[in-house]
Amino acid sequence: MQGAHVPEPAVAVGEDPRSYARLMSAVYDATMSGHRAPARPRDVIGDSWRRLMSKGIDPDGRTPPVLESGGIEALRRASGLMAVLDEVSRGLESIVADGTNILVVADSQGRVLWRSGSSSVLSNADRLGFIEGAHWAEGEVGTNAIGTALVSNRAVQVFSAEHFLRTHHSWTCAGAPIRDPRTGQVIGVVDVSGPAATVHPTTVALVDAVARLAESHLREQHHRTLNRLRMVAAPILARIGQPALAVDPEGWVAAVDSLPLHHRILLPDGIGPGRAWIPTFGVCDVDVLPGGWLVRPTDDDEAPALAHVALDLTVTGSPALDMAGQFGRWRHDISLRHAEILLILARDPRGRSAPELAADLYGDRSRVVTVRAELSRLRKQFAGLLAAQPYRFAGGIDVTVRYPADMSMVLPSSTAPAVRAVRSNESVS
Repeated sequence: MQGAHVPEPAVAVGEDPRSYARLMSAVYDATMSGHRAPARPRDVIGDSWRRLMSKGIDPDGRTPPVLESGGIEALRRASGLMAVLDEVSRGLESIVADGTNILVVADSQGRVLWRSGSSSVLSNADRLGFIEGAHWAEGEVGTNAIGTALVSNRAVQVFSAEHFLRTHHSWTCAGAPIRDPRTGQVIGVVDVSGPAATVHPTTVALVDAVARLAESHLREQHHRTLNRLRMVAAPILARIGQPALAVDPEGWVAAVDSLPLHHRILLPDGIGPGRAWIPTFGVCDVDVLPGGWLVRPTDDDEAPALAHVALDLTVTGSPALDMAGQFGRWRHDISLRHAEILLILARDPRGRSAPELAADLYGDRSRVVTVRAELSRLRKQFAGLLAAQPYRFAGGIDVTVRYPADMSMVLPSSTAPAVRAVRSNESVS
């Protein structure tokens, strides 16, 4: 899976945590004061520090985290994480049971949704503002396992003076992103935090393993849902005797008859019974099924052009595409690779050849086969969006990009040379 990474513990097996803490304290003091440090922090920590220093964030700041003004229950329901809480709690109960660590689950924006632990460790967390509803993104509270895991798209352990804010140096934390197994999009983070003295090299690997188990649980749940819809839809598809497919409310395909196989189709926002234009199939008749929709392509040849397309990069780790036309409006989460491609094409209206895109994405003009395969998938998924020779947005489409407020946070986990250039405000030839 893209973004997968072997978890790196802050303190290696056999290394003395106290010695490492002293070294990191010296590195931290020297770095924050602009002096030469006695050693370099780990790459994931150094990258985080540079991001925060470039924003002018005060490492000695004591401003409490922003608290979510909306209802926490609504955030929990919208997160997609409620189904894995039991899985996460069981997997990490041995770490939390000793009373020195706190278990936290946050959403894709770093907002703390649930936490558990002993009253003493929760009281300590309260003093840092590490409470339900608090924004624990990196830009809010500096380098930490929740926010930095979201930015780096990997499991992270942050120990003592590796935290950017000095007030967090008495803590250690390990966090791992949880991804929607259907899309690869990060939907949240599981985190274990406690006093710095509790640091252990295996904690980050365990937290990462529990996050992977949670993803497996989500995958199994998805399969069960589609199987139930498939049992309902199969006799209906057989009876109507024309090309059709059954999909769940998010467009995931449960059953298909006399049509090319698709894993997912793009449904317009606010879809209801009647006629709708579906990318890939065109104009379709849509009917209600228990737990989904019955979609039947029609003979109507009308193929409306898209009018507006917006690439939304404002939420870290969750790029999305908003599309609007005469038949409705669609919003669809997209993969990191597809977000990279669309960003490159949006910034160059003339278009890019396959070798140019290979250099943009991989720094290697020879990787044209890989590029063409990605573009084929992208054009199939979003019919009418892109033209070829060179690859570009189709004519007549008004294309915009919604950037994050901080340009250094544009697809922060991307290693594509063209995206790195965007983050550093350079031009790509």
